[in-house]
Amino acid sequence: MNKITAAITGVGKYLPDYVLNNKELEALVDTNDEWITTRTGIKERRILKEPNAGTSYMAIRAAQDVLAKTNTDPKDIDLIIMSTATPDMPVASTGVYVASQIGATNAFAFDLQAACSSFLFGMSSAASYIESGRYKKVLLIGADKMSSIISYKDRATCIIFGDGAGAVLFEPNNEGLGYQDAILKSDGIGREFLKIEAGGSILPANEETVANGQHFVFQDGKTVFKYAVSGMADVSEQLLKKNNLTNEDVNWLVPHQANKRIIDATAQRINLAEEKVMINIEKYGNTTSATLPLLLNDYEKQLKKGDNLVFAAFGGGFTWGAIYLKWAYNS
Repeated sequence: MNKITAAITGVGKYLPDYVLNNKELEALVDTNDEWITTRTGIKERRILKEPNAGTSYMAIRAAQDVLAKTNTDPKDIDLIIMSTATPDMPVASTGVYVASQIGATNAFAFDLQAACSSFLFGMSSAASYIESGRYKKVLLIGADKMSSIISYKDRATCIIFGDGAGAVLFEPNNEGLGYQDAILKSDGIGREFLKIEAGGSILPANEETVANGQHFVFQDGKTVFKYAVSGMADVSEQLLKKNNLTNEDVNWLVPHQANKRIIDATAQRINLAEEKVMINIEKYGNTTSATLPLLLNDYEKQLKKGDNLVFAAFGGGFTWGAIYLKWAYNS
């Protein structure tokens, strides 16, 4: 009997209608389109404007999209992993609510938080559940409403982030396709460089923390950039060597969309041609947990069964890693 591997068998997405372009940001903070584009590669990002709508609003729609595209009954889903850094609310799991709302009544669900590496880490978790033989259908969702934790007075962060959601369905495969290997890393040294200072158990919310704007994302951009460049590039190179792959063996690099320069540095490290690098940062910005599944959605029609994909991400904490996956279907 062939070994069971965990393959992605479908992808789905949801993007808010509202487009926040660089020109609009010029009216909010001291910046301009040329400055943003040359330093980040971002031209516009989507913002969720619907009243009383949080991350679950987008996650539900992305999940429904992949279920419809794969003709999957939500009652057949065994597990939902909700990768997010912006849950609807503390304590109550966003993934559990999403499962109920899409009718996945036989699934258990949980949230996974590893900042911008959340979806990458979720892929490893989903694959493990499938490979164990215990579960047949695992829905992995990456969604973030970053606009809810960004100050539009802080030009260091408001130019970068956008809102969005993507979802993939993992199922067993007996052809050797799907998830192959991973190198996942973390280091608590990053705790001070990318964070929301207040609202947690160390510094609960109060009038002073709100007045001081301590519930918005703080990022030491230069430090995070330095660690991200080396982290994503190093681990991608290590993964190829570990699996005896050359740049010619890799069909696609699927990199977290944090900054165009970080993406370019990772591709250059593994000597990958630009046409093999998935990129949509110019349209969506950094959607945190949603960048990787949104890439798969945008490039799905170009993917061929058997293609070798290398996923790479870097996030706060610090968290980072790379995953090697063989694509399992033709669109």
